[in-house]
Amino acid sequence: MNALFDLYKKYEESILYLFFGGMTFVVSVVTYSLFSAVLHWDYTLAYVASWFLAVLFAYLTNRIWVFKSQVRDLAGLAREIWQFYLARIVTGVIGWLILAFGVQILHQNDLVWNGIQNIFVIVSNYVLSKLFIFKKIEE
Repeated sequence: MNALFDLYKKYEESILYLFFGGMTFVVSVVTYSLFSAVLHWDYTLAYVASWFLAVLFAYLTNRIWVFKSQVRDLAGLAREIWQFYLARIVTGVIGWLILAFGVQILHQNDLVWNGIQNIFVIVSNYVLSKLFIFKKIEE
């Protein structure tokens, strides 16, 4: 049991990111499906609405549990939020382009392509968060 706990502690950040990334994926897919399949919104509107909800969920979980941000001052918090949302806008636009490619060019199911673009977005967001947004504060 101690070996399992040690393994978890060694890879805690990655495990938590994968868990909360998976939960963000669920938030995105469920809300997108609700907006698209149940409410019959256009896929772009459904994507944007689900993206906003997923980014809010991702920011809170990444800040608190994954990267354990120590930023407490207003200027640092504003920078962190700005960088987080800017990175998500960039990956969100690329995600939408992937979705639009699958729907408009390949004429395939939007729910499948929403899943595909989410995989790209989760991996890209981890790299950006780890390297730029929630980097450790040097003492």
